[in-house]
Amino acid sequence: MLNVSRSLLAAMFVYGGVDALRNPKSKAAKAATVTEPLTDAVSMDADPVDLVRLNGAVQVSAGLLLASGHLPRLSAGVLAASLVLTTAAGHRFWDEPDERARAQQTIHFVKNMSMLGGLLAVVKNP
Repeated sequence: MLNVSRSLLAAMFVYGGVDALRNPKSKAAKAATVTEPLTDAVSMDADPVDLVRLNGAVQVSAGLLLASGHLPRLSAGVLAASLVLTTAAGHRFWDEPDERARAQQTIHFVKNMSMLGGLLAVVKNP
């Protein structure tokens, strides 16, 4: 049953990671809200499109590892870190002026926090 749970948890990351690899430009503007302060802090010059692709590759790789039961703690930890960054970039409900958009982003934010809880449970009990 644990394998099914990990596979279900990993599915969203594999799906989202593939989408980020295929369509990074559609996510780059939102990603820049998080990537620019991070790259500035470490004095690194990086294109948000490339960072979206990198994050997508990380999500696919770690998602497949988690789903297959290989390195579950490590893969769940990596996915948790990735999820925090993508949630901070992509679901900034607090910045939404439109009420409907704010409600949708709030739902996605809370969903991602639920997924974070699942990943942290795997980190604790692989």
